[in-house]
Amino acid sequence: MSKLASDTAMVLAAGMGKRMRPLTATQPKPMVRVAGKPLIDHTLDKLAEAGVARAVVNVHYLADSLDAHLKERQSPAVTISDEREQLLETGGGIVKAQDLLPDPFFSLNSDNIWLDGPLDAFADLSAAWDAERMDALLLLVTHKAAHNFTGKGDFHMDALGRLRRRASGRIAPYIFTGIQLVSKRLLRDAPERPFSTNVLWNRAIEEGRLFGLAFTGQWFEVGTPQAIRPTEEALSAV
Repeated sequence: MSKLASDTAMVLAAGMGKRMRPLTATQPKPMVRVAGKPLIDHTLDKLAEAGVARAVVNVHYLADSLDAHLKERQSPAVTISDEREQLLETGGGIVKAQDLLPDPFFSLNSDNIWLDGPLDAFADLSAAWDAERMDALLLLVTHKAAHNFTGKGDFHMDALGRLRRRASGRIAPYIFTGIQLVSKRLLRDAPERPFSTNVLWNRAIEEGRLFGLAFTGQWFEVGTPQAIRPTEEALSAV
């Protein structure tokens, strides 16, 4: 197994899951089942397979059911970051949990489903990580490898891997998978309110410290009920 840059991942699981309604009327989105198991178990199983020993999971919406489910996990070892009082969004959630996280740490969404290429996603990120140059390294896919995705893309990437945003009204070749490797430097001077990680990424882009890595596997966006069946069909064909 390749040496990983971190033994810990932040798993973002606190969102309201509005796009997944009506399935999220009575359960948090990470508990929606795809191919026989909850979305969050797809994520945690991938972490365990890669050798990531610890996961910090934030909870807010219908937190009790997710909390109870996670108590059954042994690998990775799960620590809860409780956001029941206030939903902090992606950036705020990471900042709240930062004392539970090493430097660097992986961060990923709890609704990710992907098929690895020659290396697993975390080994890929670890091999490309350069703490001297990077505040964050984002795992990206091309449109061809992004199943169920219908958007315009997120980023352009130069020959060195530095990222810039898609221009308004244009198409960008790379889509963010929700998986990244993060230096705690990214979190410095963060807003003291709920906020998106985009705020921190924008500063890193200005400083030339936001990087991307093209993923060699396949990625599935499972953001709506309509995405579940095609994802299950693709997974069953592997």
